[in-house]
Amino acid sequence: MSVTALPSASSGVAATLKRMLGTQEAVLLFAILALFVAVGLVNPRFVADRNLQSIFLGNAYIAVAAIGMSMVIISGNIDISVGSLIGVLATISGSLAVNGFPIIVCWLVPLVVGALVTGFMGLLVAYLRIPAIVVSLGMLSILKGGLIVVTAGAWITDLPEGFHLSQMRPMGLPMLIYFMVVLTLGAAFWVRYSATGRAIYAVGGNAEAARLSGISRERTIMTVFLIHGVFVGIAGVLFATQLSIIQSTVPPNLELTIITASVVGGVSILGGTGTVIGSTFAAILLAAIGSSLIFINVSPYLLRAAQGVLILATVLADMYRRQRQARGH
Repeated sequence: MSVTALPSASSGVAATLKRMLGTQEAVLLFAILALFVAVGLVNPRFVADRNLQSIFLGNAYIAVAAIGMSMVIISGNIDISVGSLIGVLATISGSLAVNGFPIIVCWLVPLVVGALVTGFMGLLVAYLRIPAIVVSLGMLSILKGGLIVVTAGAWITDLPEGFHLSQMRPMGLPMLIYFMVVLTLGAAFWVRYSATGRAIYAVGGNAEAARLSGISRERTIMTVFLIHGVFVGIAGVLFATQLSIIQSTVPPNLELTIITASVVGGVSILGGTGTVIGSTFAAILLAAIGSSLIFINVSPYLLRAAQGVLILATVLADMYRRQRQARGH
């Protein structure tokens, strides 16, 4: 019996390994490693400690924001105001800090405000049936314009001791790594194994079929946007606390980078499929591509073109995969 079982077990392991290596996460991980090796051979300074820290730590808040964005896109929606919201929440956090509020309040208020803003957007999308892109486009203008009117782009300085969460190093490891890894793995586990997480996939894949199965589209979308707001709040705090000063403006093209990380990470722009682990790997890959262009003396502005190519390629690959599935292949 044991002799005949061995080939079956071996083939099962081989099939599992093949399936894992064929995932978007594996492709992205291989792309990251290949990029480091290739550019490192051309310019060894690319893999120096200082530059690696810049790639991983300077963009960790983007990976965190991409987790929430991935859930929103999986549900069949999108939020193009996310970059503006991070800028607003970072300004709120810094303003509270310089005005003498307790540090914990400065860290927690952006999470609450982020959830309130995205919760309002979710309300309009879920119950009034306004397309998410229209709602978020309006919110982008409100947040970006309001921030400039209120602050005039002023710099926030003299931040108190202990405010810089991103600069802390518990047990010698940067705090940003803890946030990026723990939030990515926690969100991946929750989305895959919780009832609400599975409902997000169901609503994004086929809202009518989900309704017939007893899943509330409205409640699911509201939940997704609220969770998204919390992740944006965390990203805003990480962004605010990584430097000694905060500029009260919206980081340029930040929403494009976050959405690109989600889509390139394997989340279908049409909804219903994808993982948050892939979005974290994609955020790291985009940061590495941007840094590598500098080290090989190529204009960093080409990163925007590269992002566009990656989005188009990922969307086309997703459409091809869906067509094959529809044909039963």
